[in-house]
Amino acid sequence: MSRLIIKGVSRVFPGSHGGQPTQALQPTDLTVEHNDFVSILGPSGCGKSTLLRIIAGLDTPTTGTVTLDGTAVRGPGADRGVVFQSYTLFPWLTVEQNIGFGLRERGVRDRDRREIVASYIEKVGLKGFEHHWPKQLSGGMQQRTAIARALANDPKILLLDEPFGALDNQTRGLMQELLLGIWEREQKTVIFVTHDIEEAIFMASHVVTMSARPGRVKSITPVPLAHPRHYTIKASPEFSRLRLDLTEEIRTEAILAAEVH
Repeated sequence: MSRLIIKGVSRVFPGSHGGQPTQALQPTDLTVEHNDFVSILGPSGCGKSTLLRIIAGLDTPTTGTVTLDGTAVRGPGADRGVVFQSYTLFPWLTVEQNIGFGLRERGVRDRDRREIVASYIEKVGLKGFEHHWPKQLSGGMQQRTAIARALANDPKILLLDEPFGALDNQTRGLMQELLLGIWEREQKTVIFVTHDIEEAIFMASHVVTMSARPGRVKSITPVPLAHPRHYTIKASPEFSRLRLDLTEEIRTEAILAAEVH
């Protein structure tokens, strides 16, 4: 059971060449329960990615704490899997080797590693591409590999920073369904940063909306749509109502951000 608690987390970046410091994140509180799928939405520059990097242990908060199951986050760890928008595969490793990289680093036995890797290759639909190099794969296939690599380590929580942002619309829709299907089977806790309102609603159990910079959690909206979800749910009245409400909220924040900056 994984419970993430963010308490009073803020981030101030020092100014360059003696300039004024920039506050990217106001003191922020957020609790994410086990097996929750949380989408984080907000206007550009509101601190979404900064917050995710702090949870991942890739950045240090100026104030506040992040704890996962009662243990303070003080750096990267195997209990958190991270997938970025940019393709971060090792170009000198095959699909199979990329997915198994973390397992090998942890000293997992060869036989067990092969079984785990084969299982995730099957789950993300890459059977037959095990021995391909990243440069031989499409963007969508590279992200499938990255997601499989993150999940193969059996993290308590999966952190994704606009993972489908660079994909075309058709591939993006397919990847949304793929990830949602894996989440429904794997029972993982997921935090998913996106600027796409429709994507945020379709994927999440809860949508967290952040204010304009310096960001803070402005609202948390439950998404009462049944699982398993099919893409046709995007045409339902319930979905349309949520999209309209969140569009209005994000639009208001974007206007505020434009007025301030």
